[in-house]
Amino acid sequence: MEMFKIFIVEDDLWYSTLLFKHLSLNPDFQLEKFNSAKECLNNLYKKPDLVTIDFSLPDMNGKELYKKIRETNRDISAIIISGQEDINTVVDLLKEGVFDYIVKNEETADRLWNSIRLLRENLSLRRQNENLKKAVGAKYDFQKVIIGESKSLKETFSLMEKASESSITVSVTGETGTGKEMVAQAIHYNSARSGYPFIAVNLGAIPRDLVESELFGYEKGAFTGAYTRKSGIFEEAHNGTLFLDEIAEMDLNIQSKFLRVIQEKEVRRIGGNQIIKINVRLITATHKNLADEVNDGNFRADLYYRLMGLPIHLPPLRERGDDILILSKYFINQYSKENKRGTPLLSAEASEKLLKYSFPGNIRELKAIIELAIILSSNDVIEKNDIRFNPAGGSSLIDFEENKTLEEYILELVKKTLAQNNQNPTIVSKKLGISRATVYRYIKVIEQRG
Repeated sequence: MEMFKIFIVEDDLWYSTLLFKHLSLNPDFQLEKFNSAKECLNNLYKKPDLVTIDFSLPDMNGKELYKKIRETNRDISAIIISGQEDINTVVDLLKEGVFDYIVKNEETADRLWNSIRLLRENLSLRRQNENLKKAVGAKYDFQKVIIGESKSLKETFSLMEKASESSITVSVTGETGTGKEMVAQAIHYNSARSGYPFIAVNLGAIPRDLVESELFGYEKGAFTGAYTRKSGIFEEAHNGTLFLDEIAEMDLNIQSKFLRVIQEKEVRRIGGNQIIKINVRLITATHKNLADEVNDGNFRADLYYRLMGLPIHLPPLRERGDDILILSKYFINQYSKENKRGTPLLSAEASEKLLKYSFPGNIRELKAIIELAIILSSNDVIEKNDIRFNPAGGSSLIDFEENKTLEEYILELVKKTLAQNNQNPTIVSKKLGISRATVYRYIKVIEQRG
């Protein structure tokens, strides 16, 4: 179970310590105590699950503090603890949304304990309902998620449908930028597990010495820096789907432990003895050839056969023919709608130019190219010259990566074009087809960012 973060706001040091020690008996509670409302408010960025509030604080009363907490984060629950029982105050606070009102007496600690138990049960039910709502909202036709009509893509849709009808392990292969995570999401949200978590992890983005703790979790004190217990992603994905991207990047010494987990369907946190049963559907992805990795000694053969399950290959964009134009028009409509501007047409010459390009960055690259073309176009038509693959010659100017904004792509384009043209704004203006004023504006941004 995840740590439950509780703030204790109490100006009586003795009483604060008493509550802290009593709640510390539960190892799942992560506690912090504050002696004023101001201290509590200054620490709300830590996102506690619950705040216990002494009604009579020195700088403001409990109702005022609760209102300020609600203004900051409506997901934080509160329990008021008071030395007095005033029925009007109790009713007023409960109407405001306070979970419970507890009077200070010899039964306070036990009452608080039971109140927190009920609160956690309520929160758990609420989160399950939210997951179900998201799942219902996310249930969709594969062809509305993966855009295209090519024969190779239709074969992919057929396999995705078969995968969604079972819990078989799925291995998705394809070049970077082809949409492997979207395939995994579509399978999950169209499967019987759709009401449970979908957890996506890119193993290539996690430092190798942290992969084990991320996968399996750890107990408090298991190693230096392990100040609290942490659940691993296998636990978080219980009853749902775990999508592991770049599975080929997993170290050999972790692969043996990983294999045991998926064979035994149980996990043990680092530094712990408790065996935790898990029920997880695995979907893996890689842009590498895992069979080659096995032959090269980089990947265990027994794990390879465990993970193959149902193989689904995503074809690169250059092999999908007219899907390039279908996707281009989709991105044009999407960008225009998001930015509340007119939707430009794609000229015949621009379409031909797109169809002849190889797209090493696949769909991710096409999306960036189309968004840049819309910015560069001067009328309601995207012309051939607005389609920019490599405006300064040589290798590709833009590194197409996830989570980059269009602004970051343009900055990178201007920066690299300047570098290849002796920092001459006039030449860059001509090569990129934008005004010198625009170039100077981007130069200023580049200088500010260092």
